[in-house]
Amino acid sequence: MKYTNEVIIKKPIDEVIELFDNVENMYQWQPELQSFETFEGIEGKEGAKSRLKYKMGSRDVEMIKTILVKNLPKEFSGTYEAKGVFNEIKNSFIKIDDNTTKWVSENVFHFSGFMKLMAFFMPGAFKKQSQKYLDLFKEFVEKQ
Repeated sequence: MKYTNEVIIKKPIDEVIELFDNVENMYQWQPELQSFETFEGIEGKEGAKSRLKYKMGSRDVEMIKTILVKNLPKEFSGTYEAKGVFNEIKNSFIKIDDNTTKWVSENVFHFSGFMKLMAFFMPGAFKKQSQKYLDLFKEFVEKQ
């Protein structure tokens, strides 16, 4: 499954990148995030691996994030692996004008097991969840 989400943020690109690139801010715009721990490499650098734990309703979800490319604002790409799900995301930030930034997020998902059925029957749920995080980030940044 492939899809692209985007959001327009009414803040200068430098401010957007500064807030996006700070791991501690993730707790502000990802309310389900319970913990974030880098266990391999240097946090925020290419090759770094981190364990993210989320509380999604009554389910605990753990995923491994690997940073593939970090060339902000042009590209921040990584993989996110959880049970039955492999997601590769390419994020790009584009300056619209001095006070406006567009965030484009390209997603490619691969599924196995039970998650393959979920993706088949509810493909829109994944895109909706991705858009939710872009919208929450926008809200967080614009309040700063």
